[in-house]
Amino acid sequence: MKMPKELINAILIFTGISVYFLLMEFFGLSKFLYLRILNAAFIYFGVNRTLRMNMAEGQFGYITNLLSAGTTALGGVFLSVGGLFAYIYYRGGTTYIRNLSGEFLFGGNPTANEYCIGVLIEGIATSVIIVFVTMQLWRKKTTSQED
Repeated sequence: MKMPKELINAILIFTGISVYFLLMEFFGLSKFLYLRILNAAFIYFGVNRTLRMNMAEGQFGYITNLLSAGTTALGGVFLSVGGLFAYIYYRGGTTYIRNLSGEFLFGGNPTANEYCIGVLIEGIATSVIIVFVTMQLWRKKTTSQED
């Protein structure tokens, strides 16, 4: 059974974000919030790869590609937040959160669950923006009507 390209690319997004996070953790940079902006590059890579694969398969419908790109991006974000959640509890739960970025979406001292929900909200917002920007870049290669 062949895995869908959206799932494959979501796993690639998850892998890229995970390796990047672990490298930041290893070098002691995980407390800097602005470095998380580079996570968007991994999401863009996965979304762009999905759209390229769709075009190669002859899928040129705008809605089809929009849904495919959105599934890829959100799948990568959900996998990444799930991995972060597991890693936080592996490293000590809420006490480990103090080692991560202090400037956070909600401020204060979040619990592990609150931290992951905040990262999920950021990830979903980033995904929506990247999907729409990428679809605009691919606009000339898609058709507005479904086949």
